[in-house]
Amino acid sequence: MIVEAAQLLLRVRRENDALLRTGGDEFTLIMLGTGAAEAERMNRRIREAVSSYNAGIADPARELGLSVGLSTRAAGMRFADALCAAQENMHCRKLLSSRSPRNSILSSVMATMLARSRETEAHGERLVSLSRRLGDALGLGQKAMDELELYAMLHDIGKVGVDDRILDKAGPLTAEEWALMKRHSEIGCRIAASAQELAHVAEYILSHHEHWDGGGYPRGLAGDRIPLLSRILAIVDAYDAMTEDRVYRRAMSGRDAILEIERGAGTQFDPALARLFVALLKE
Repeated sequence: MIVEAAQLLLRVRRENDALLRTGGDEFTLIMLGTGAAEAERMNRRIREAVSSYNAGIADPARELGLSVGLSTRAAGMRFADALCAAQENMHCRKLLSSRSPRNSILSSVMATMLARSRETEAHGERLVSLSRRLGDALGLGQKAMDELELYAMLHDIGKVGVDDRILDKAGPLTAEEWALMKRHSEIGCRIAASAQELAHVAEYILSHHEHWDGGGYPRGLAGDRIPLLSRILAIVDAYDAMTEDRVYRRAMSGRDAILEIERGAGTQFDPALARLFVALLKE
């Protein structure tokens, strides 16, 4: 399989690109004088080449699986740092690939979260789908899209540290219970930061309940100080939560949920992202 992968990469690379084998099953493609857009185009070419190769393979066990990590070297950036960033991005892609042994790490974390947080697997899948639609509309690159997918799946991991009686309570939370519930974003951040494979989404998890006007928690961040991926998921998660039955209320219609998103634009939600999300839902 190593030989097939090398031959495929040699076919798709440009004439002046340097292909190096830098690990047991890892290759590095050095593309001189290339910006992020061209690197992203190469990423798509590699994925398309892999799909084409696998289409001609009768035995699924012989199909080729490649996880690609991208990084561009900015002025003043050391080559080693750019290479390290690309490797981190590749490891994120491996986490999301069902073919990769690293996926077992994510599966284990997800199983624990679903058992304790009361969120359903279907909820997580809808968040991934809606987040990717919004990310695509924003023109996010592969690195950001992979991080968005991973983050959407794990944003509520901190609820494993919240008492079951609070998670299962049908009525309103007391002030003390609400204070304990709000700790889940910080707990989730610490859980993600403790695992090398998840550390790059820890900051997003910490910030997923921040509000555009600064009225959220835990740090009271406002506007562009809130990470973009956190602003994306805040909208998507609110919409999906409103349109799903919860222990404390019945689901509202998609139309009513859209009205709530529009009302929250500029206060709870990034107004530009809220408008774009609503437009996507109305297509």
